[in-house]
Amino acid sequence: MTSIDVQNLTKEYGTRRAVDDLTFRVPPGRVTGFLGPNGAGKSTTMRLVLGLDRPTSGSATVGGRAYATLPEPLRHVGALLDAQAAHGSRTGRNHLRVLAASNRVPDRRVDEVLEETGLGTAGRRRVRTYSLGMRQRLGIAAALLGDPEVVMLDEPSNGLDPEGIVWIRTLLRRLADEGRTVLVSSHLMNETAAFADHLVVLGRGRLLADTPVREFIRARVRPTVRVRTSDPAALGAALAQEGHEMAEHPDGHWTVPDARADDIGRLASAAGVPLLELTADEGTLEQAYLDLTAAETEFTAPPQEA
Repeated sequence: MTSIDVQNLTKEYGTRRAVDDLTFRVPPGRVTGFLGPNGAGKSTTMRLVLGLDRPTSGSATVGGRAYATLPEPLRHVGALLDAQAAHGSRTGRNHLRVLAASNRVPDRRVDEVLEETGLGTAGRRRVRTYSLGMRQRLGIAAALLGDPEVVMLDEPSNGLDPEGIVWIRTLLRRLADEGRTVLVSSHLMNETAAFADHLVVLGRGRLLADTPVREFIRARVRPTVRVRTSDPAALGAALAQEGHEMAEHPDGHWTVPDARADDIGRLASAAGVPLLELTADEGTLEQAYLDLTAAETEFTAPPQEA
């Protein structure tokens, strides 16, 4: 199977280092989310993998080979970097037919990927009449055209409606389940949490994290249990005996930091304390991401006054 391998990759533009000695691997069979603030180097790294830029040093290969050396590259790597790349005067179908002909992809694949991406009835329309979401689907169709082993998508959910977002999530999971290598750059944390198995996180061109999603969250967000009870004093006393503290909130619920819901439930049951609510809050990808990248954001707005 084919993996993406980035080794000691550096890219400088004048005095600015966009990618800084970056090393990571994207193996097949899982969806890898590619995260980082604006200016972190994600798009530059993807361009380097695809041979659209030359590295200052280091290497980026697909299946052990530089992209530029791949024969009929669409059969090996499918990529979406810019949904606006298709010429507006061409029909969606003709845009794909040109790509197919240049890589000796059978013409029947054009209609297959148009149907797969929901553009079957729109393929004969000119691209300039497409909405942003339709252009996004066309770009994904182009990425899938050669039935590639590796798929790289930059912000694939951009412009998609709710149905489209569910569709792209299902598509990414299917591609990974088929054993393909899938790398997806996104700024949508909730969406990334829904489709990604693993994360590669950049900040100012450097690698900040290379880890499974759940481990990333657990390492950076304190687990909390949310409870409601008709007898908070009794519950607080029972929890204090085990070293837990409760914090009260204005709406009447309490939180217990660094705790597990099943442990709190057992302690309350043993003490005979009635619980009206018991909910585990293990944190979100957004919380963990913001914690990690707080000092790595190149462009920030001033805090808003309440």
